[in-house]
Amino acid sequence: MKFVCSKTNLVNGLQIVSKAVPSKTTMSILECIFIDVTEGIIKFIANDMELGIQTIVEGNILERGYIAIDAKLLVDIIRKLPDNDVTIESDSNNKVTISCEKAKFNLIGRKGDDFTHLPSIEKIDGVNISQYTLKNVIQKTIFSIAENDANKMMGGELFEVDGENLKLVALDGHRISIRKVKLNGNFNYKKVIVPGKTLGEISKILGDNTEKIVSIFFTDKHILFEFEKTTVVSRLIEGEYFSIDQMLSSDYETKISVNRKELLECIDRATLLVKEGDKKPVIIAITEGKMELKINSAIGSMDEEIDIDKQGKDLMIGFNPKFLIDALRAIEDEIVEIYLVNPKAPCFLRDKDSTYTYLVLPVNFTTVD
Repeated sequence: MKFVCSKTNLVNGLQIVSKAVPSKTTMSILECIFIDVTEGIIKFIANDMELGIQTIVEGNILERGYIAIDAKLLVDIIRKLPDNDVTIESDSNNKVTISCEKAKFNLIGRKGDDFTHLPSIEKIDGVNISQYTLKNVIQKTIFSIAENDANKMMGGELFEVDGENLKLVALDGHRISIRKVKLNGNFNYKKVIVPGKTLGEISKILGDNTEKIVSIFFTDKHILFEFEKTTVVSRLIEGEYFSIDQMLSSDYETKISVNRKELLECIDRATLLVKEGDKKPVIIAITEGKMELKINSAIGSMDEEIDIDKQGKDLMIGFNPKFLIDALRAIEDEIVEIYLVNPKAPCFLRDKDSTYTYLVLPVNFTTVD
């Protein structure tokens, strides 16, 4: 095998596929990136058995073949080469030579016959969405995925296609994030649970271009994302997702309209007094025309007022400030509407068309004097 690529193309390709290289594995072959130039194109492949990524790299093939090379070593070498064309070749003994200008590395590769390739997925009944839109809805929900694996369902996102609508739902037991977007077309109903890791890595690879399309295909056990020269295949989380509709009450006793940026900056300032790991709540007192935010910690206290429009009852309620910050950062609207019932019931941040809904559970608190 022998081919020549620009360093830039190599780095870009390796950055994409290395996201599917496992950090720990008992199968050493999976710590490699598989390079395949047998079909007249340069393919890089990585697979951790849950997530597999393949991308095509532009270059000039001089001799067809394939080889597996330790991923970390390969990435580190390519990154530190001069910014010029790089030649990668291997011989019948799996000796790999990487050269660029006056730099030359000799490595021992692996034949890669035992490498686990991406599962074959029949590309029928797919869904098309712009790269920008998919990236956006992932980034505006993924922060609500549970950080531990106590509940496998909370480690994934509900991915639901219904006609011309796509809905993503993430929850961690303390909050729920929901985003709905319109698709360019009418598609058959699909409902799957995609691992958070998969969506996180997808969002890092996707571009911000509204014209470039992602095609998504489904099987009972896998989801496939195909865009530009990259293919991502992931196992799905099997099981029935939480019934969230019963959690999304439209009843409220208090509704406020507030400047999103002003509220976000106020809560952000309050967190300056909260050490990492400290669970001090921000206490919000809602009265006619104003919202008063207080926080009290071992470091000090803060008290600030914000002008609001209020409908309904006065209310005092406490929240984990991080959860409110995450939701407010994910909303684009200048004015955000917040719906509340009582100090023990969740609050909702949502727009009139329910293109977004953020539910945040309150926390118990001691009144700050």
